[in-house]
Amino acid sequence: MRLLIAGWQGQVARSLVELALARKDIDALSVGRPALDLCQPSSIKSTLVGDRPDIMINTAAYTAVDKAEDEPDAVFQLNSTGAAAFAEAAAKRDIPIIHLSTDYVFDGTKQTPYTEADTPAPRSVYGRSKLQSEAQVAEANPRHIILRTAWVHSPFGRNFVKTMLDKARTDGSVNVVDDQVGSPTYALHLAAAILDIAAQVCARRDAAPWGLYHAVNGGSASWCGLARHVFDVSGSLGGPKAETNAITTADYPTAAPRPANSRLDCGKLNETFGIELPAWERGVEDCVRRVLAGGDD
Repeated sequence: MRLLIAGWQGQVARSLVELALARKDIDALSVGRPALDLCQPSSIKSTLVGDRPDIMINTAAYTAVDKAEDEPDAVFQLNSTGAAAFAEAAAKRDIPIIHLSTDYVFDGTKQTPYTEADTPAPRSVYGRSKLQSEAQVAEANPRHIILRTAWVHSPFGRNFVKTMLDKARTDGSVNVVDDQVGSPTYALHLAAAILDIAAQVCARRDAAPWGLYHAVNGGSASWCGLARHVFDVSGSLGGPKAETNAITTADYPTAAPRPANSRLDCGKLNETFGIELPAWERGVEDCVRRVLAGGDD
């Protein structure tokens, strides 16, 4: 199976490449700016010249959610217009696409996990851009799988888990929001699910169950609960840990509002593809172990 991945520095893209390299049945090419810039349709065409992957995966996105409030044009250009151009280029070559979306398409007021049937109501520029991308990608390419995920972390780049470990090295205590709940999702677990989905839809092709799905690790936690688990794991491995003080969203204002409830119901993914991501704690444990061991950035 040949994969073309848009984006090469992101957590999911790097996780996909790592897993693909360990398998003989997958040939993965990850391409990002400047060679592949979703805001420049000509670069998409040039990337595809002479190459026909079995499936194209879009992990590229503007994800700086607070900065996005001040740069809506740039956000929509990459997250929506660019994503649609990538999907359209795939459709013209009869190539299916997997596109990543987010829990930020919801306002977070529901008391139970969100399903794919729930009505989105994004409250941020980032959330609105990703919701628009879902519609545009689906319209541009009928052979699509759209995956909403949330709270992604990994040994790569910057993310909450690595930030907490950094703070523990310098601070004796940290204040962390405790009234926002979600499903911390390990990028390597998500990438494994994406590869499984890709293999299934490529095998079934015309009969593949195209559409929208939720994909997060099992269980849920608050940001504060996540931080405490990070420190527990780190401490057990001889790494840094800190005291964690629970605060409210009101105590930690941000430019972009966060959903109070980011939990996503993955029942449809399990029922359709037989895929169930591991419990979120397992992802955190592996992530912390790798960060403490070094070798990733």
